[in-house]
Amino acid sequence: MVEEEDLKQWRDAGHVARRTLEGIKGEIVAGKAWIDVIDSAERFIRRHGGQPAFPVTISVNDMAAHYTTNTDLIPPEGMEGEMVFDNGDLVKLDVGVHIKGALADNALTVEVGNGGLHSDQIKAAEEARDAAIEKMHPGTPWHEIGAAAQQVASDAGFEPIRNLCGHRMERWNLHTGLSVPMYACGSNNPGFGGGPEVGGIYAIEPFNTTGEEGMIENVPPLGSSNILRVTGNVKIRKALTKGKLKPLGATMARYIEERYNTLPFAERWAYPLLAKPFPEEEDATLRKKWEALVKKLTSIRFLEVYAALRDVDGGIVGQFEHTVYVTEGGPEVLTVE
Repeated sequence: MVEEEDLKQWRDAGHVARRTLEGIKGEIVAGKAWIDVIDSAERFIRRHGGQPAFPVTISVNDMAAHYTTNTDLIPPEGMEGEMVFDNGDLVKLDVGVHIKGALADNALTVEVGNGGLHSDQIKAAEEARDAAIEKMHPGTPWHEIGAAAQQVASDAGFEPIRNLCGHRMERWNLHTGLSVPMYACGSNNPGFGGGPEVGGIYAIEPFNTTGEEGMIENVPPLGSSNILRVTGNVKIRKALTKGKLKPLGATMARYIEERYNTLPFAERWAYPLLAKPFPEEEDATLRKKWEALVKKLTSIRFLEVYAALRDVDGGIVGQFEHTVYVTEGGPEVLTVE
């Protein structure tokens, strides 16, 4: 529960997050590399007083979410060609910002080249988000909020994605465990009891698809998103004492925890930290050391890794997202310029 006196940092994070989206979306043009847009967005966040709450993600066409580039610029499995935008691509840009752990999460969808191939889908995704937000009043059942989002998608001829949800946020915690349905889940769905609470902060993010099933799946292999997170469940000193970590592994774990707390971080952010103790190491050897370190830190549950997400039957995916603070009088959108 966020108190009124704490809201300034949340609002500031929201302003930076929205300004980043609006400032960067024009860079999504044919011939531009994904990494260049990602780097530009992350620099924009830092220049404007925030820190990334998670790596900026770019998801193109049937990719739905959770993809950021890695150090070696290896494309996700199943993708042919280079990670460069082409005319007609439908691109989701997802940006998160934190200010001392106060979070903002927002996303938009654009068509590369503005050829009008996806205009209806883009409009439907944005209007579904807004329809759900209009229902974000204290006590409104979650199933009514999800139904509002689905109605817009269905009326426009698209399927809502049913296994991606909005989520509640707390300071330093992007996903508190409470999910917000973005489809008509039904009044008796045991996973979505209750509704918005006064003082709660929620990410509202409906996805739609041209696919028939309205479902997403993980892109193999495990960790395909190039995004990791400290779980917060393992104490480094205890792991070192019990022999679960060697001194170098413990040092790297401290580096990571000090920098990112329990917020998601990019492989490309953390990988260069390994070069400090091995300044003369060749890239191939350093890569093996990194992979061994991640394997060890995930095996002891210090880290978790995320998979990139794509539509199960190759449908093209659209998404819009705002962060919303619920007051007694209704929703306040925090991700505004």
